[in-house]
Amino acid sequence: MNLEKQVQRLDAMVAQGAIVDAVKTFFADNATTSDFSKITTANKAAMVSKMEEFTGGIAQVNGIQHHQTMIGEQSSASEFTFDFQMKDGSQILWHEIIRRHWNEEGLVVKETYFLA
Repeated sequence: MNLEKQVQRLDAMVAQGAIVDAVKTFFADNATTSDFSKITTANKAAMVSKMEEFTGGIAQVNGIQHHQTMIGEQSSASEFTFDFQMKDGSQILWHEIIRRHWNEEGLVVKETYFLA
């Protein structure tokens, strides 16, 4: 497994707005997540559900910018800015770091979000 290629493929999907597909493709079944608002998921199915609910609330994508990625031995950290107009009239503008831990098969086993 080439971690650099896996991270590049995942980040490219996210940058194109294919967030749900990225989770379906790159997450292990037992992957856990937590975000800056302390919302956690305990497995891939829960993360897919969370992302489907979130993306279903987006009225318009104003922009997704991938700034940079750092890759370690079995981990990566990707910096993104997300700009969404939501169906409820609110705007989401997040600049965040997404830290991921990967297993030997090249799947995400833990993902944590931090506001940058």
